[in-house]
Amino acid sequence: MGGSPRRKPTRLAGYDYRTPGVYFVTVVTRGRACLFGRITEEGLVLNDLGRVVEDVWTRLPNHYPHLELDAFVVMPNHFHGLVFLKPAAPVVGEGFKPSPSANRRHGLPEIVRAFKTFSARRINALRGTPGRRLWQRSYHDRIVRDETERDRLREYIANNPLRWHLDRENPAAGGKGCGGPGDGPRT
Repeated sequence: MGGSPRRKPTRLAGYDYRTPGVYFVTVVTRGRACLFGRITEEGLVLNDLGRVVEDVWTRLPNHYPHLELDAFVVMPNHFHGLVFLKPAAPVVGEGFKPSPSANRRHGLPEIVRAFKTFSARRINALRGTPGRRLWQRSYHDRIVRDETERDRLREYIANNPLRWHLDRENPAAGGKGCGGPGDGPRT
């Protein structure tokens, strides 16, 4: 029997990702390509593409009012972020029934899809590569269960650039080849 291999589901089966709570998200570039900047001895240096990713992320609450952003970091070839999906606010509508769209809550998959789509469009426009895939097909998420875990993930995000030489998303050993300490300037 031919065909492509079946992909393992990445979401928690049966879980409603519209549920209010804190979520940790990791999104990786296609082929782990280092597109967004580099890590130097002084820290993370984003390029124009990395700044687009950062800008798109910070504007997501403008599109999703129930979304609150927490700690995040744009790395050379991936992104980590903590998000809080707030409980639904009571809807006051005209008449006895609010409009059907008033109660629509976008879940985490829709929010991540929008982030990937908006950032890819803007980056491809800058690069002159319309339609090119920027991100890997899926993403990693974790449902954050308590404040201790949230605080641990905030620390992980804050320290991620300092630990680049150990990062499994770094395609080269010892931080070389993708903006690690000791690399020459990138053009």
